[in-house]
Amino acid sequence: MTRKLNSKVAIITGASSGIGEATAIALAAEGATVAIAARRGDRLEALAKRIADRGGKALPIVTDITDETQANNLIHKTNAQLGQVDILVNNAGVALTGNIDGGNTSDWRRMFEVNVFGVLYTTHAVLPIFKAQGSGHIVNISSVAGRIARAGVGIYNATKWGVNAFSESLRQEVLKDNIRVTIIEPGLVETEINNHVTDPVAKKNVEERLKAITPLQSEDIAAAITYAVTQPHHVNVNEILIRPTQQER
Repeated sequence: MTRKLNSKVAIITGASSGIGEATAIALAAEGATVAIAARRGDRLEALAKRIADRGGKALPIVTDITDETQANNLIHKTNAQLGQVDILVNNAGVALTGNIDGGNTSDWRRMFEVNVFGVLYTTHAVLPIFKAQGSGHIVNISSVAGRIARAGVGIYNATKWGVNAFSESLRQEVLKDNIRVTIIEPGLVETEINNHVTDPVAKKNVEERLKAITPLQSEDIAAAITYAVTQPHHVNVNEILIRPTQQER
């Protein structure tokens, strides 16, 4: 590793598994001290130990980002204990797919709470810190579903289109403060996110799509995030769309 993130502090949400876990490991390997957030404290502690065993530094903070108070605490506790915040990776997300007609409205609310409001809460809390120090980088994990609508994915589409619109508006708003904003849009990734689908038809569809191709791995997305956050300060990688080679759309 080139250690391009020495002396930097990064917060990663949804860090207990999948893309978040891989990103925490990747950024720590580049020299960043990482604050890792998720609801599962045991997994965070295990990840912090893995990072420490490799010579890195990690601060686990149990957080439910759908709770605004906890989201605020994540940002302010990191800033207080580590002295700064340089990068926020809004990775936590759920994909409870299924048809709109007859859909589970509690799944819809859960997706908006995590995918949209979680991003809004942490971003709102970190912006004053970034503005005060005159720099910062927000990376929002969106999806191909934030670009292309598909039947059976409508509400998830709505949340990720929302993330994309929010991110671009935010980029224009804070560029004068030397704050960068990046959207990462993965295609099919083999992670635990697919295990939480409650609709049996939608779950079968996801499983069949994954089996039909060689899907992305969490480390592939972590590499894209690392690329974006290690560019020179005058370079803002606005958007990275990354699909498996065999994924059509």
